[in-house]
Amino acid sequence: MAKVWYSTLLVRIREPASAARVLDSVEEVRTGIEGTGELVAASLICAADLAFTQGDVDTAVELAGKGVHQAREAGLNCLLPAAHTVMALSALRQGNMSVSLDFANQLRDDALLGNTLHGPSQCAWAAAQLQEVQGGAVSAAHLVAGIIRDDQLVLELLASQPAAASWLVRAAKDLDEEPLAKRVVDEASGLAARNRGLRSLEAAAAHADGLLEENPQKLIVAAESHLDLWAGASAYEDAGKLLSAPHHERDRAVEVLERAVDGYSSSAAPRDARRVVSRLRSLGVRRGRYPQYATHSVNVDSLTNTEAAVAELVSHGFTNSQVGERLFISGHTVAFHLKKIFRKMNVASRVELTRTWSRVSSGEY
Repeated sequence: MAKVWYSTLLVRIREPASAARVLDSVEEVRTGIEGTGELVAASLICAADLAFTQGDVDTAVELAGKGVHQAREAGLNCLLPAAHTVMALSALRQGNMSVSLDFANQLRDDALLGNTLHGPSQCAWAAAQLQEVQGGAVSAAHLVAGIIRDDQLVLELLASQPAAASWLVRAAKDLDEEPLAKRVVDEASGLAARNRGLRSLEAAAAHADGLLEENPQKLIVAAESHLDLWAGASAYEDAGKLLSAPHHERDRAVEVLERAVDGYSSSAAPRDARRVVSRLRSLGVRRGRYPQYATHSVNVDSLTNTEAAVAELVSHGFTNSQVGERLFISGHTVAFHLKKIFRKMNVASRVELTRTWSRVSSGEY
């Protein structure tokens, strides 16, 4: 088990090659002798986390699912939240709203009730992200404040997730909680200072600081320093937003936003990529290919990826304007897509669509 936990630590500081080598040695041991249920489950969940950080989201979900099965077989429910976190963040990254929303309350409860021996802060952070996507920063305010104000939780999270510091600063600023944002920056900077040479921590601290100061150059430096591809794309996006503001550098903004789209696309994060593409459109830039959402593994071939995303969100009760906000298109465009969805799926109302889409999601069609 020691090798699995060591590999987990290497994943957290974004040393994927080293983490993979350690996991390979665990695999050799596991195939050479009768492995324990704990070893099998933990190694699968660690491998899932590794795949997720490398942008191989489909593999991450597959491995996490196998880890869940092994953990349940061995009666190790304490390992489930770690696997559920990978699965939830994978669904969120791919834009699969129905799956990600299913995990939100479960992860929140896991974090608050202490159902995990390892990484309660990551459960809370994943739940906060899912709730923020569903209802905006206000809906996740209690989790955001709870993480930041808890000394142990915030340090554990900042040490484990390179994208967490910037996300927390962004959420705190959205909530007009400048003191909370500053506390995150102070904690991230202190953690990096105490662990000099750990590039993932230094990049995360620089990213958070650049956000707090609204300094695009600091954010670009942070983006170039990030070892985590998604976190780097996020820093480029933050820099691009500042540069595209009035009286700033439009051409430079386009350049860094293009880098953000490429980073998100390489991280299997179409929802994030589409958000940046929408900003590029507002700057007069048209990209040839639109980032694609994941679709259900069922026979809905007649729907485009965007139509599938609209159908999924509408089936969860979102209004046209709310769907538009999440897909970065106008409410009128949502209505246009709905008309085509109704025709293709042979339904006449949102109620019928919800009923039919539920059957699609459950594999009945």
